[in-house]
Amino acid sequence: MPNDKPPEPLPGARLLFTLDPSYVHLNHGSFGAAPIPTQRAAARLREEQEADPMRFLKPPGIMERLRHTRRHLARFVGADPDGTALVPNVTAACAVVLGSVPLRSGDEILLTDHAYGAVGIEAARRCAETGATVVEAKVGLEDDDDAVVAAILAATTDRTRVAVIDQISSATAKLFPVRRLAAELHRRGVFVAVDAAHVPGMIDVDVSTLGVDAWFGNLHKWAYAPRGAGLLYVAAAHRASIRPLAASWEYDNGFPASVEFQGTQDFAGWLAAPAGLHTMTALGLDVVRDHNARLARYGQRLITEALGTPAVRAAPELAMRVVRLPPGVATTAEAASTLRNRIAEQLRTHVAVTAWRRIGLLRICAQVYNGADDFEGLARALPTLLRAR
Repeated sequence: MPNDKPPEPLPGARLLFTLDPSYVHLNHGSFGAAPIPTQRAAARLREEQEADPMRFLKPPGIMERLRHTRRHLARFVGADPDGTALVPNVTAACAVVLGSVPLRSGDEILLTDHAYGAVGIEAARRCAETGATVVEAKVGLEDDDDAVVAAILAATTDRTRVAVIDQISSATAKLFPVRRLAAELHRRGVFVAVDAAHVPGMIDVDVSTLGVDAWFGNLHKWAYAPRGAGLLYVAAAHRASIRPLAASWEYDNGFPASVEFQGTQDFAGWLAAPAGLHTMTALGLDVVRDHNARLARYGQRLITEALGTPAVRAAPELAMRVVRLPPGVATTAEAASTLRNRIAEQLRTHVAVTAWRRIGLLRICAQVYNGADDFEGLARALPTLLRAR
């Protein structure tokens, strides 16, 4: 066992969350977990809303509150608040972006084989509407930045109109060189959108320096916000052409209000999102990130050694990593889902399992409520469970 054992959970961190203690939670990246201060902030806002829905929900009051919240959250990721909208999640943001880029028959939407499944579904739907085609760039699991750029540019043609690139991929936990990619793709006239679902809270980011046309990230995964809270940034040149998913009462006021205001949706989660950032700041943003990255690195190494599979290199700052499963294990989506459920039921541990290129990948996440013992227990038990399959 490695002797550079990482620290235990941050002092008091487990008391900040209401997670079921009968499970080990190593899958923070799927749905996040809101700490108690965030839960209470959202509950207070919902009580305020129910006490007087007319006053809470009607413009201009609600729009001013959303603007104030947006300014706070946009600054956290280094985005222009006037070019950033609150959204339910990255999937919705991607739909807004792809629905706003003009496409016609023969055009191409470029994705990679690391793209999130719902992004692929949305791209396919947009192509069915317009006659465009999805093109998939093949990027190796351990390709370095030069190889990643080369693979994506090799899949780019003079018909490529928009590219959706992960900043941190979901299934493979790979960090992509989005700044370099944006510069290269712009030289070819491509609209560059970045799926940053796992970025806010996990790693430091300054969206203003990336040079992208659109960037969207979730706040409910790693930034301790309530579920259904995300951000969509759009570069100034494209804001006038952004089409919301529905044309509601703020439609004529343009982006970002046209995207944010969708009538009777529950705004409490968005308005409570700054409470999550406050909790992270109180714990120490650098302390949280360092703890999580070190612990994920430890857990990945430990489980890889227990399984005897080839190690997967990862960027050192990531708190989410993947482990190769033995050959023949979880090589289909159905088998991956079955294995994930078995680990939850038999080992009382939540992880993610994905079949990527017919390779079974176990994805683990580290958060402040986790300690080394969480990963050590999984490393001890997992080989036996896999042998019993």
